[in-house]
Amino acid sequence: MDQGTLQGIGTILTMIAFLGVCWWAYSSRKKKDFDEAAQLPFVDDTKSSQDEDK
Repeated sequence: MDQGTLQGIGTILTMIAFLGVCWWAYSSRKKKDFDEAAQLPFVDDTKSSQDEDK
C-alpha cells in the first residue's frame, strides 16, 4: 500500500464517521435529550432567581 491508498482509506473512514455523527445528532430518538440539554442554561437562572426571592 502506498501513501495515496492510505490517505484514501483515511478519507473514507473520516467521511463515514462524520455521516454517523450527523445521523446520531439528527435522529428522532435523541431529540428529547437535546431539548433537555438546550434548557440547562436557563435552569440555573431560575434557581438563582428563586433563591434571591427568599
